[in-house]
Amino acid sequence: MPHHAPPQSPGSPRFRGIGTYSRLPQLAPEQRADFGIIGVPFDLGASFRNGQRFGPAAVREASRLVRLAHPFHWIDVYEFLSGGDYGDAPVYPADLAQSIAAIEEYVHPIVAGGTVPIAIGGDHTVSLPLLRAVAAAHDELALVHFDAHTDIDDELFGSKICHGTPFRRALEEGLIDPKHSIQVGIRGSTVTAGEIDDSRALGFEVIEAPEMFALGVAGVVERILARVSNRKAYLTFDVDFLDPAYAPGTGTPEVGGPASHEALAMLRGLGAIPFVGFDVVEVLPAADHGQITALLAANVIFEFISLLAVRRRAAGRAT
Repeated sequence: MPHHAPPQSPGSPRFRGIGTYSRLPQLAPEQRADFGIIGVPFDLGASFRNGQRFGPAAVREASRLVRLAHPFHWIDVYEFLSGGDYGDAPVYPADLAQSIAAIEEYVHPIVAGGTVPIAIGGDHTVSLPLLRAVAAAHDELALVHFDAHTDIDDELFGSKICHGTPFRRALEEGLIDPKHSIQVGIRGSTVTAGEIDDSRALGFEVIEAPEMFALGVAGVVERILARVSNRKAYLTFDVDFLDPAYAPGTGTPEVGGPASHEALAMLRGLGAIPFVGFDVVEVLPAADHGQITALLAANVIFEFISLLAVRRRAAGRAT
């Protein structure tokens, strides 16, 4: 397998080149890599502010400053991994159903070839076709879900498929196992007082924001590891998990969330989990001041990549 990594040479400053994630090479779907970035410029499922279709481009642009090594893990990720950017999945701007089908179809051969997909949304609807493609290759998955919202509505404004329903649909389709799935950071006003308990009734473990702060980073990490156990897992990260002070560029912001350093610390504790897919969603560039949210999302993706590298190192394998 060819080894893919970002360029590092005197003639290649970080503002040069086509806007792939971290300046990785752009790959065709049939090309093999350990992980692959996939843009999903879709926002037909957004229920309040939209424009998340521009998220992938904004995150890629912000990622120019993402380098090669992770000091916390003390690892050069590209010593252990080969990665590339597979461009954007096709979408149909006026057709939700056709877009969802096209996203799944685009991602499926990438995953089937053994590549771990790392998707950039797009609104949270995109997790559904991504989970369909990943579960087709790996069977039922544990879900690790960082968000201010549970996204398990049966319908939202009459729609069965939108950014408020993906995990209800994924559960119904047998894509995720709720007994090994966990939602972290849930908060904000709700339509009914028992709305968050609906997620627990479906079998998910839910750590609401007050409990998250009481547990602290180490306590949250411990709960996630215990819940997932040794199951193959998919991690979805909605940027509204963070307080709007740290991620203003999103469609449904909720006050009272964690800071960037807390979110990154939680992710860094998850190296023992065998992740087979990731996404970061809901970046809304039109509301993003100074690329704060896009930069956060770009670094969240680097944390995802680093988790894969840490597991590869633990297995004693280098690329």
